[in-house]
Amino acid sequence: MCQLPGDQTPHDGHLDEETVGQDEQHQLLQQQEEVEDPRELQIAEEGRSGKNEGAMKEEESRQTWENKAQFILACIGNAVGLGNMWRFPYLCYKSGGGAFLLPYFLMLFLCGIPLLLMEVTVGQYTRRGPIAAMGKICPLFKGAGVGTVVISFLLSTYYNVIMAWVIYYLAHSFYSELPWTSCNATWAVNCFDDFGPNVTAPAGMKSVTEEFFDQVVLEKTGGIHEPGELRLELLLALFVAWVAIYFALWKSIRSSGRVVYVTATLPYPADWCLCLARPHIAWRLAWELLANAEVWINAAAQNFNSIGIAFGSMIAFSSYNKFNNNIVVDTWAITLTNSLTSLLAGTIVFSTMGNIALEQGKDIDDVVADGPGLVFVVYPQALAKMPYANVWAVLFFSLLLVLGVDSQFATVEVIVTSLTDAFPNWIKKYLRRHEFLVLVVCTVSFLLGIPNIMQGGIYFFNLIDYYTAAISLMYLAFFEVVAIVWIYGANRLARNVQEMTGRMPSLYFRFCWYLAAPILILTIWIFSMVDYQRPSYNNGEYAYPDWAIGIGWLFASCSIAPIPIFAVIAVINAKGTTLWEKVKNSIRSPIEDCPCCGDALNCLEEKHHHSSFKEKVKLVVYTPDTNNDTISEG
Repeated sequence: MCQLPGDQTPHDGHLDEETVGQDEQHQLLQQQEEVEDPRELQIAEEGRSGKNEGAMKEEESRQTWENKAQFILACIGNAVGLGNMWRFPYLCYKSGGGAFLLPYFLMLFLCGIPLLLMEVTVGQYTRRGPIAAMGKICPLFKGAGVGTVVISFLLSTYYNVIMAWVIYYLAHSFYSELPWTSCNATWAVNCFDDFGPNVTAPAGMKSVTEEFFDQVVLEKTGGIHEPGELRLELLLALFVAWVAIYFALWKSIRSSGRVVYVTATLPYPADWCLCLARPHIAWRLAWELLANAEVWINAAAQNFNSIGIAFGSMIAFSSYNKFNNNIVVDTWAITLTNSLTSLLAGTIVFSTMGNIALEQGKDIDDVVADGPGLVFVVYPQALAKMPYANVWAVLFFSLLLVLGVDSQFATVEVIVTSLTDAFPNWIKKYLRRHEFLVLVVCTVSFLLGIPNIMQGGIYFFNLIDYYTAAISLMYLAFFEVVAIVWIYGANRLARNVQEMTGRMPSLYFRFCWYLAAPILILTIWIFSMVDYQRPSYNNGEYAYPDWAIGIGWLFASCSIAPIPIFAVIAVINAKGTTLWEKVKNSIRSPIEDCPCCGDALNCLEEKHHHSSFKEKVKLVVYTPDTNNDTISEG
C-alpha cells in the first residue's frame, strides 16, 4: 500500500487528540470499508477537503451510454459511411483489385486496430473529448486535439450537402418514371442515352445520369469564379438533413444512443438486397501493382478515413463509457465489422459496374468512378435499367441517407462534446440547456454549408473536401500518436487499459503503438507531401485558379496551425525558470502514476473509479505528541 499525495494534512502543532486520535481513525476506516462505490468515497474525501467541487459536480452529471451495444453501434455507424460505398471500391479496383486486400488488411492490423484502441483508451480513461483529453495526456500537444475538432467542424459544414443531394434524388425516386432514365429536352444539353454494344458516345456528350446531376441537381456553372444563384430545392433538402441531425443529438447520447439502433443496423439488409440484385461482378487481380508505393499509401489512408482515426469522434464517443468497459473487445468488433462492410460494399459496386460495362459493351475502366460520381452518376444509371427501378432507387438512396446521417451526427458530437468540456460554466450560464448548444452548432454549420449549394457550389465543395482532411489528417495523426505513445508512454497507456479492464493489452498492441504505427504514419505523410498535386474537378477537366488554391490552403492551415500555437502557449504557461524546464513540464501529463502499483494517482480529482481504489488508500493520522506519522492501511 502507498500513500496518495494530496491527502496529507500538514502538521501545525495545534491538533488535539480528541479530533485526530484513534477514535477518528477508526471512524474513517469504518466509513471507507462501508462504501461500496468508490465514487461515494471520493465525494466524502472531496467534501472534507473542499477541493474541486465544480469539477466533481460536472463529472457526476456526465452521461454514459445506457449499454455496451449503444457505444459499439455508434462507433460502427461512424466508421461505416459513404466512404465504404464510394471510396473503398474505387481504391480497391485502381490499386490491384483483389490484390489490394493484402496491403489493406496489413495496414488494418498494424495501424487501424491498434490506433483505435489507443483513441478509445484515451477517451474512456480521461472521460473527456479530444481537446481536454489531449490536454491531460500531453499539454504540449493539446493542439492535436484542437486540430481534430477543427477538421470535424469543417467536415460538418459540407458533409450534409451530400445528404441534401441524396434527399433530392430520394424525392425524385417516387416519380412514376425515374427522371434520369432518358434525356429530357427540358434540361438536356449534351445528353446521350443510346448506349449499347459497339456504340460510342459522340465527343463532348455525357451520359443521361451525368447530365441530370450537372444540369438538374447542381445547375453547374463554368467554375468556382461563377457562384451563380442559390439552389432553393437543395437549400430545403439541406435544412431537412440538419433537422434530422439535430433531433438525433439534441439529448446528447440519450437520443443518439437510441437512434443508432436503426441507423447502424438498417444498411445491412439493404446492402444484401442490392448485392443480390446485380449478380455480374467485375473481378480484377493485379499483383504487380503492389510494387507501387501509392497502393500502400491508399491502403493506410482508407483505414484512417474509414475508422475515423484523428477525427476525434472515437475519443468523444468513448468518453461516455463506464470506466470499466472492456474496450479491447469493442475495438475488434468495430474494426472487423467496418472492414467486412467495405468488402460487402465493394461487391455491390463491382457488380453494378460489371453490369453497366456488359450492357454498354465497354471496358470496366471506362465506367469506374470515385466519390459523388459513383453514387450520383454510375449507380443511378444501373438503377434505371433494373426491374421495379423506383423500388431499387428508394432503397439505394435511403441506404445512403442512413449511412450519411450516422457519420454526420458522430462528427457533430465531437464539436458538442469539446465545447461542453471547454466551456461548461459559460454554457450553463448563457445557453442553460444542452439542446440549445446543439441548436447553435447545427445552425452555424448549416449556414456555413450554403456556399456548397450555390450553382457553382460543387467546385467549392470539391476544394474544401480536398484540403480539409487530405492534407492535414496524417499530420494530426502523427502528432497525436507521438504525444500518446512516445511522450505519455505506450507502457503507461497499457497500464491504463489494465486499470480499466483488468488485463494488460498484448505485446502486439504495444509493438504497433511504439514502432509500426508512428513509422507508417510518418512515411505516408511524407509521401503524400512529395506527391502533392493541385486539386482539379471532373478528372482534370477543370483546373482551379491560384486564388482558389490559396483559399484551400487557408482551410488546411486551420487544422495545422493549432499544434504549434498551443505548443507555444503550453510552454509559456508551464512552470519553470528556464526554457528547458518549461518544455519538460509542458510535456508532463497531470495524470500521475503511483510509484508502487502504477495506477493513477488522480483518481480523486479526475474521477478514475477503479474497483481497487479502496484497497490503495492509506490513511495518515497526525498526533500532537509525535512528529512521525501514524499509518493505518485500508
